[in-house]
Amino acid sequence: MSDDLEIDLDAIQRRMDGAMNALKMEFASLRTGRASAQILDPIQVDAYGQMTPINQLGTVNVPEPRMVVINVWDKGMISKVEKAIRESGIGINPIADGPLIRLPIPELNEQRRKELAKVAAQYAESAKVAIRNVRRDGMDQIKKAKTAGMGEDDQKMWSEEVQDLTDKAIAQVDKALESKQQEIMQV
Repeated sequence: MSDDLEIDLDAIQRRMDGAMNALKMEFASLRTGRASAQILDPIQVDAYGQMTPINQLGTVNVPEPRMVVINVWDKGMISKVEKAIRESGIGINPIADGPLIRLPIPELNEQRRKELAKVAAQYAESAKVAIRNVRRDGMDQIKKAKTAGMGEDDQKMWSEEVQDLTDKAIAQVDKALESKQQEIMQV
């Protein structure tokens, strides 16, 4: 078998891992009723003429289970950080206290928990779609290699390898979703 008939499983694995990492970042941005510094990761602040993540404008700490504190380094940015948090839609009202911005995390009610669990399921489904797209690309590579002279046995072996990677990645997504939904529904 020549080298041009090899299927790059490492690239397929990397792309599937990328989908999993994106899912983890989306899950981290979901509010679960417990304080987490990652809840601020998707929020960008218009600072110094460009959009900047909050963690590059100050120190983000979680001093207690229901409180996130941001120590903004530049005093002129405090109002902009506050405004960005208010407009982000995460449902937290920031409280300015000198150079600190306190974010008290309110208790989630049952309806909101169920909504967040559904959002988590949508994120997981998007990750599964991305993984299936990577699988399809891998299978397309195998079909091209078949027309270039790959044997039936090799084609079957590569197809099984790609499917195995896909099954493992989908199982990881399901496990992460189950874990996140349990965390959301925990009172």
